[in-house]
Amino acid sequence: MTAPTVAPHRPGQRAGRDGFLQLLHAEWTKFRTVLGWVTGMVVAALLVVLVALLTGVSSDQKGSPAVPTGPGGEPVTDSFYFVHQPLAGNGSITVSVSALKSSIPKGPGDLRPGTVPWAKAGLIIKDGTRQGSPYAAIMATGSHGVRMQDDYVNDTAGPPGPASAESPRWLRLDRSGDTITGYASTDGTNWAKVGTAQVSGLGSTAQVGLFVASPQAVVGLGTTGSVSTAAFGDLRFQGGWTGDEWTGAQLGAHSPTFAGFPENGSGSFTRSGGRFTVTGAGDIAPAVRYSLPAAGTLSGVLTGTFAALIAVIVVGALFITTEYRKNLIYVTLAASPRRGRVLLAKAIVLGAVTFVAGLAGAVLAVPLGERLSRAHGVYMFPVTPSTELRVALGTAALLAAASILALSVGAIFRNSAGAVTTVIVAIVLPYLLIANPFMPASVANWLTRVTPAAAFAVQQTLVRYPQVANPYTPYNDYYPLAPWAGLAVLAGYAVASLAVAAVLLNRRDA
Repeated sequence: MTAPTVAPHRPGQRAGRDGFLQLLHAEWTKFRTVLGWVTGMVVAALLVVLVALLTGVSSDQKGSPAVPTGPGGEPVTDSFYFVHQPLAGNGSITVSVSALKSSIPKGPGDLRPGTVPWAKAGLIIKDGTRQGSPYAAIMATGSHGVRMQDDYVNDTAGPPGPASAESPRWLRLDRSGDTITGYASTDGTNWAKVGTAQVSGLGSTAQVGLFVASPQAVVGLGTTGSVSTAAFGDLRFQGGWTGDEWTGAQLGAHSPTFAGFPENGSGSFTRSGGRFTVTGAGDIAPAVRYSLPAAGTLSGVLTGTFAALIAVIVVGALFITTEYRKNLIYVTLAASPRRGRVLLAKAIVLGAVTFVAGLAGAVLAVPLGERLSRAHGVYMFPVTPSTELRVALGTAALLAAASILALSVGAIFRNSAGAVTTVIVAIVLPYLLIANPFMPASVANWLTRVTPAAAFAVQQTLVRYPQVANPYTPYNDYYPLAPWAGLAVLAGYAVASLAVAAVLLNRRDA
């Protein structure tokens, strides 16, 4: 029987680990015994909470109309012109779209032809006319060909190309229970399946018919309402249709998410035999920032992160520069000659303390800020519990990385004023620039890709929808990098600066 192999004892390794733990304890003792540094961290946490409370009570939206929500609980814009009649049970409807023309305002009372890429004209089946009710639709669009969309967030591409008199688009919707299937054709004879949707909640009788939507058009850094007109023909239907009476109305003209034109949301339809001309405004899609400009987000609740950032940067720089100013660095290095380990211990202690302070502030600020905002009538973009946790942890990590960056720059400069100024310029200045609504989107996106301010992406909660026109810029809380990727940019700056500081610390006399 072979005796078990015993790993050789390496006293140096254990001593090294024990020595580093002692070094961590020493740096923690330094930090907690300096009242100004501890106070700075407490102030940072309190600033996050205080600004959240001020944000919650500063906006009074009481009395505003309710925001429509879709089947998944998400805010939606559900405004379009609907020419419809009831369909009892299963059936199908077919129509051709031979024109889709849009206009946008060029001045007061001045409508001129324009391009609205996501203008929509086609067939829709919907659970009544209540905003946010389930639906499925197949449509011709201004610039994105035929699409099938359902329940606001789902979008499937069909045949490309615009509808015109020379090249009309035939569309068909089939219903079989909760299964809705969309088809498209270029000649009305040969059909291609575009997609199938399971739409629950339609009931035994649904409203089915023609629709026209004309969403906001992106113009420069903003958007403007629009109006579109479509020509329909060759209308045919099979199944449980109740008659030949069509009802037309502009839905959702007074909804908070309506961004159409004219302001009163007027639309119309005319019928001549089997041909219809329909004019409408609005959109049927997920709500985005420009749909709900007064709505709140978690990043808005956590605006205090900006103020807390300055506090932790100052503390981070002072944690190393104070030792240089008072010549205590010689005592520290004499006690631990391995200088890189000293800097690493400082970074770990500082980062851990800042993370805890930031997390405490965020965990308190988010529910308090949201509750106060809702109490004052502000609609909050919904988030999942996992997203809320990510924002809280990400905010704490953002502050911790910023404090370590300040520590590293302080070790490089050996001067608190220079270190604080440098780090504030690196993080805060880009943040102030992207907070300017007139900043070109290309510049704002570049700043939030390559500067430490990219870390604010960790607080974003809004979703980009390719089928919705919207200025997706950092100013509107849409960052070019994913949340953790943006935080990684700041972490990269902090690690690189810490490495440079370690090299310089080893080369200098002190």
